[in-house]
Amino acid sequence: MDPILQPCDIFLTRGTSLVSCLIRFFTRSFGESRTLVNHVGVIVQPGTPSTAVGVEALSRVCRHTLGSQYGPGSSDLVAVYRPLNLSAAEQAAIIAAAQGYVGRTYGYLAIAAHVLDWCLLGAYCARRLVRMDRYPICSWLVAHAFGKADKHFGVAAGMATPDDIWDFVTTRPQSYALIRPLSRLR
Repeated sequence: MDPILQPCDIFLTRGTSLVSCLIRFFTRSFGESRTLVNHVGVIVQPGTPSTAVGVEALSRVCRHTLGSQYGPGSSDLVAVYRPLNLSAAEQAAIIAAAQGYVGRTYGYLAIAAHVLDWCLLGAYCARRLVRMDRYPICSWLVAHAFGKADKHFGVAAGMATPDDIWDFVTTRPQSYALIRPLSRLR
């Protein structure tokens, strides 16, 4: 039986496209083990893994069911983690922040800034200059939304990568519960 996903659950994905592979390569820190995920979003409306509604930055920030993006026919893997330490007010702040970005154009320049910072051995330099609030990328969107509830993933919102969020939630079982392991949606 599929679990019911709840608002503020974090979904992380691993795609098979060239862009997905490049994101995993360029978000890996030097000396770190292989990066497992390349994308992240947040659930804003409850449901099964196929019917829950999420917000994520694709070519635009969009709101849709997970099944419509990652269901049958998709080769992407999806994992879901649930924050265990959110009040109702914090949940409302996260959901409002995430939904406030729906319709904005994806920050392709921010991806170039991530690559440049990677070339600078992980320095948080180029990403400081990019307007991610106007043109968000997936990890910034999730990190910024959680920042509205004073929840962070161990790095500044502008520095966050899907891998940073993955590393943070997978190493803190007291704060994040695994709801769905990294696998295909049925």
